[in-house]
Amino acid sequence: MTEKSVRQRRLQNNDNIGELKKNNKEARKNKIAANNEELRQATGSFKHRLWTRAVTVISVAVIVYFYKIGQTNETKFALVKENLALRMQKFNCSQEYEREIKQFPQCVPTKCGRFVADKLIEPSEVEQLLEMASNVINLAGSSGGASILDIHSGALSYGDKFLNIYQMPQAKEQITSEHLRTYNLVKGKIKLAIAEHFGIAAEHLHLTYPTFFSRITNATAKTVHDEYWHEHVDKETYPSFHYTSLLYLTSFNKDFKGGRFIFVDGEGENRTTSCVEPKRGRVSAFTSGWENKHHVEQVTEGTRFAVTISFSCDKKFSISDPKMPALKE
Repeated sequence: MTEKSVRQRRLQNNDNIGELKKNNKEARKNKIAANNEELRQATGSFKHRLWTRAVTVISVAVIVYFYKIGQTNETKFALVKENLALRMQKFNCSQEYEREIKQFPQCVPTKCGRFVADKLIEPSEVEQLLEMASNVINLAGSSGGASILDIHSGALSYGDKFLNIYQMPQAKEQITSEHLRTYNLVKGKIKLAIAEHFGIAAEHLHLTYPTFFSRITNATAKTVHDEYWHEHVDKETYPSFHYTSLLYLTSFNKDFKGGRFIFVDGEGENRTTSCVEPKRGRVSAFTSGWENKHHVEQVTEGTRFAVTISFSCDKKFSISDPKMPALKE
């Protein structure tokens, strides 16, 4: 073999070796890339599974949390479809109420509690009171969802303020002596029922303030007075109160939606609620202390009318029956 042939053979071998190295390098590169892709997919899948599990756990936790928050042990104390001669629940008075009412020993209930009665007030009496309340409140009314009419003082919601209906000539046509007679008759019936069911003498109960008609709609609240749905205790809001009563003039799910009356018992995990569905002619009465914390659900549709009639054991807080004063012309 000539020297030239040897050199050519060596060059060819070198080329082959270079090509082989190049191919091996490319193969290693492709293998590394494939391994990296496989690892990435495996890692991504693992991360995906982790995120999926995390989201699932969090979702379940959120659902359980809000379920527990929204879950209430609610009892139906009085349904609108029921026609109750009397339903009463008795229990111990709160310490604060018991301590305060002991100043009036003739007015201490045998037990604190709440009751509902559907046959105490005549339908014709309810109709007269509803007619008067509706007509008078329509003369003005709140700019928000809650309007009140106090026929003792003459206060009537007007925008975000109050005016005196007895200074309005229009009121002469809307509040008649017959209306006032019916109101006083109804008030007397409720007073006797409270005295009987709580075991006290009626003469120790004094009509007190504020006693008022209310009209609630779903209009947006404009002032704090429109926010009727907050939980409260009557004795804290109205120190003169010892016994509270409400006479409903319209019916739940017929004249309005929402607007149920909710008693709140207990706190935290021991919290339970008891609802009264308003019904035309239904009387709901209860001791005004901390044992009867409550609120009214927001009205979502229609118009809810009621009259709150309250009584005090303290004679200094008593108010007289309403009388029609001379109206300004």
